[in-house]
Amino acid sequence: MTLKELVVAYFQYPAIIAYLSLSAIALAFFVSHPAPIVPSLLAVGVSMLAYPLAWYLLHRWVLHSRWMFKVPALASTWKRIHYDHHQDPNHLEVLFGALHTTLPTIALVTAPLGYWIGSFWNAGLSGAAIAFATGLLTTCFYEFCHCIQHLAYKPKSKWLAEMKKKHMAHHFHDENGNYGITTFFWDKLFGTHYDRAERPEKSPTVFNLGYTPEVAQQYPKVAQLSGGVATGHPRQRG
Repeated sequence: MTLKELVVAYFQYPAIIAYLSLSAIALAFFVSHPAPIVPSLLAVGVSMLAYPLAWYLLHRWVLHSRWMFKVPALASTWKRIHYDHHQDPNHLEVLFGALHTTLPTIALVTAPLGYWIGSFWNAGLSGAAIAFATGLLTTCFYEFCHCIQHLAYKPKSKWLAEMKKKHMAHHFHDENGNYGITTFFWDKLFGTHYDRAERPEKSPTVFNLGYTPEVAQQYPKVAQLSGGVATGHPRQRG
């Protein structure tokens, strides 16, 4: 796959179209109700810093949780937002997060921060709008990097190549680490960053996230929705 082909495929995804459309609406509101430059820049900067940390925490403690599949009301959401992605990392239909989960998360992480900053200049709504737009556009950047990591494209950038290698280790070697997508700063800070050579043994739950056939007997909801529990490498299954 060439970079041009990747870009064309990327902009055809409904999720990306939705993010860009909503960011345009939020920016239009900001332009029609402008805030002073200082709170606007602060709202943008804080949102850009908050997003990677929020993603790390959610990826580690929610998407890789072993409690969501135990709750029947949450089992289908967990299956869609991450279990299916790890069952087959090359299944592009579930490459991007579900909008009903990502949009509220982006709004909750960014808009309150922007509103709080803007409120000191009597521009709370404008601050919330610019922060939300920043979160949406940051998500687009994150998803573009995620595409590079999963599609058949070999990045020329050493940084992107290294990110892809570490992310592939997360999917095919040991899921308990390398949670970052655009940065491994938080992995390094919290001790979850690793090179494959540091963990010679492959995780037995790298493709099922701990939802084994034995676990499925006690908590069957995900298995019922999936038609069973697939085991082993996705390219070696019958």
